[in-house]
Amino acid sequence: QVHLEESGGGSVQAGGSLELSCAISGTGSSGWCIAWFRQNPGTQREWVSSISTQDAATYVDSVKGRFFISRDRVKNIVSLQMKSLKPEDTAMYYCANRYSGACLSNSRDDFYNWGQGTQVTVSS
Repeated sequence: QVHLEESGGGSVQAGGSLELSCAISGTGSSGWCIAWFRQNPGTQREWVSSISTQDAATYVDSVKGRFFISRDRVKNIVSLQMKSLKPEDTAMYYCANRYSGACLSNSRDDFYNWGQGTQVTVSS
C-alpha cells in the first residue's frame, strides 16, 4: 500500500524559508519519481518540482533558484527546501508519485498517489 505524507508547512514572512518533507512508504518506492504540486482554492493544481531516481531535479520557472528538491534514500523522504519565499508561494503543497523512475510528465493526471497536503502561507 502506498502512502505519502507531507509535513513542514507553516506561516512565514516574505523572504523567509521553509522546508517541506514528503515521507514515502510502499513497495518499490525507491524507484519512483516524486513531485511537489501546489494549489490554492479555486485554482488548478500547479506542478512545482520533481526528482527522478537518478536525482535529476526540475522546477517550474517561478521557483528556480529559490526552491531545491532532494531525496534521502535511507529515510525515504523527499524534501523541498524553499528560500526567499514570496506571498505568491502561498498554497497547499502536495507530494505525489509516478510509478517510474523518470519524471517524464508534469501533469497531475500522470501522478498516482497523493499526500493530504501541508499549508504554506507567506505574508508580505
